[in-house]
Amino acid sequence: MIISCRGIGRSIPSLRAVILLSILLQISELPSSFSASSSLDSFSVTDGKVLELDESNLDTAIASFDYILVDFYAPWCGHCKRLSPELDAAAPVLAGLKQPVVIAKVDTDKYKRVAVKHDIDGYPTLKLFMHGVPMEYHGPRKADLLVRFLKKFVAPDVSVLDSDAAIGEFVETAGSSFPLFIGFGLDESVLLNLARKYKKKAWFSVAKDFSEDVMVSYDFDKVPALVAIQPSYNERNIFYGPFEEKFLEDFVKQNFLPLSVPINSDTLKLLRDDDRKIVLTIVEDETDDASRKLVKLLKAAASANRDIVFGYVGVKQFEEFTDSFGSTKKTELPKMVVWDGNEEYFTVIDSEVIHEEDQGSQITKFLEGYREGRTVQKRISGPSLMGYIKSLNMGVKIAYIMVFLVIIVMIVMGFCMDDEPLRVGTRDQADQGTSSASEPERREYKSGDKED
Repeated sequence: MIISCRGIGRSIPSLRAVILLSILLQISELPSSFSASSSLDSFSVTDGKVLELDESNLDTAIASFDYILVDFYAPWCGHCKRLSPELDAAAPVLAGLKQPVVIAKVDTDKYKRVAVKHDIDGYPTLKLFMHGVPMEYHGPRKADLLVRFLKKFVAPDVSVLDSDAAIGEFVETAGSSFPLFIGFGLDESVLLNLARKYKKKAWFSVAKDFSEDVMVSYDFDKVPALVAIQPSYNERNIFYGPFEEKFLEDFVKQNFLPLSVPINSDTLKLLRDDDRKIVLTIVEDETDDASRKLVKLLKAAASANRDIVFGYVGVKQFEEFTDSFGSTKKTELPKMVVWDGNEEYFTVIDSEVIHEEDQGSQITKFLEGYREGRTVQKRISGPSLMGYIKSLNMGVKIAYIMVFLVIIVMIVMGFCMDDEPLRVGTRDQADQGTSSASEPERREYKSGDKED
């Protein structure tokens, strides 16, 4: 068979045109805001849109932006669906900061290699990359609170304040998510190492110029002074030195927590980073008047005993936790124990229960008995501190395990029966079940909740 080369030659231009047109059509179908093959250089952070990334451009985005918060999500996850509009609302505000924070998201159910690379074991997982270095984000997820929280990470390590107005603006901007440390009459170099070390935990500043009114307002009477502020608990503590790093660090670490810590899912996470023993007071209801009066006494004791943490918890508020220490609604309360934060706790002989009469003296007697070693060692009946933290996200995992076991049993029964074959539900049906079970009215969403 003879083939004419001239016919092929004439067809080459038209073939090239078809190929070129096909490429142009494919490019036009890519997302206009931020496609997988588009250049990050063309994206303006001031647009304030959430970037939709994939495995081809995630690393480039992380390297291109100083601060980028990445939402590793799955489209079928109920928590992810509720988080998405919060991120959309926060994105333009964070993009407008002096140091912008970019928000991005990646469907790690689709791009599984991304999930493996970034150790994603539940959805949604939020990670903040600061100059390429990742840290898992456990802060608030409502748009306004998320913005305030992230401002912390783009602020200077130590803010220098040169007037009363600057001090007020600093405190207002910082908000209530972190403790604050203000060094009055101190040079920023004194706090710089600690500020860098604990940037994720607190705000640090030094005030160069201030009035006597500020001294009265912050309750210190000489300089230099380091003032620790717990905005959420309306607490202040003053440190007058010595301003050597060891003593400074002890003071800073002791003031990451309030004088008396309410035990809940959030504060348990904070306690895992504190190696002090925990004097735990268990009450029936931490919101009633009697408990509030007792908490004031605990704060007074905490001021004089900074080498231990004082905490309190109500059976009504956290019964699963209090039950681990043998305390239920039928137990004589309030009672005090010393918890090591793991598997063991100690009762003090003849000082376990705090009666209504002269509770201050009873707290003192309890502390003296503990320090003198008049204790009985016991083992908690529930999880350790880390166990409680991990258990906060276990509900959905358990549900999946139960569904899996039921399906296995049904399959085995199907093999054993002579009837028609067993039909197992589709992924779409499973997804609908997951979505329905995760509606707000069915389960309250907590910061940090994830689904597998």
